[in-house]
Amino acid sequence: MTTGTLENTVALVSGASSGIGRATAQHLAAAGATIALVARRADRLEEVAAKLRADGHEALVLASDLTDAAGAHDAVERTIREFGRLDTLVNAAGLMLNGPSDRSPLREWDQMVDINLRGLMYVTKAALPHLLAAAKDSPRSVADVVNISSVAGRFAAPTVAIYNATKFAVTGATEAWRQEYTTRNVRFSLIEPGRTQTELFDQKSNSDSDFTAAFGEVEPLHAEDIAEAIAYIVTNPRRVAVNEIVIRPTDQP
Repeated sequence: MTTGTLENTVALVSGASSGIGRATAQHLAAAGATIALVARRADRLEEVAAKLRADGHEALVLASDLTDAAGAHDAVERTIREFGRLDTLVNAAGLMLNGPSDRSPLREWDQMVDINLRGLMYVTKAALPHLLAAAKDSPRSVADVVNISSVAGRFAAPTVAIYNATKFAVTGATEAWRQEYTTRNVRFSLIEPGRTQTELFDQKSNSDSDFTAAFGEVEPLHAEDIAEAIAYIVTNPRRVAVNEIVIRPTDQP
């Protein structure tokens, strides 16, 4: 259950065309935020925006490639031009292309680094000046960045080396940013989900079977479960900073 309101705030959500990003946009809009939706698939974003608008919420579609620094900067600047501010950033875009390291194509490693790490870095860098400004003039006196990592950002596993590397990097960067900006009222938080029912496991064949071989049959989390945790983080009063949440399915070891 959320603890406050996001009225008169603006949230930018990456990876908003599906899964955790889409669910997060819906939860934050329900809490009162105006939403900027960012992903590469414009048609999917339009579907999300249409649903939000039908429910009475304001939404901006930003079809951008965040792995390009200029594209990330443009997405943030278009949000500012349209809405005048930015109070919340949720980095939910991600890619998981696991497999035996000796047989995995190098391009898949590059894709994971580009999306999971560089894209997050680029949009965070572009957003920071606006988040700092929002923390100063917001009635809530706080702004938020929530980064979606993974339990793979805590524990390494065979055939997951590069995904592990990107998620460990996100975990480390988020904690460093938290320390850097905590006295300036920009809260950095990390969510580390276990198996979640999203398109992540559809991105490469055998992902489901590989997971089942390692952990057995697991009832996965829903994207809405993660979105609810994100909404809890960003609707807390200024005095409450939730640094890190690990969320696993009940039956995932």
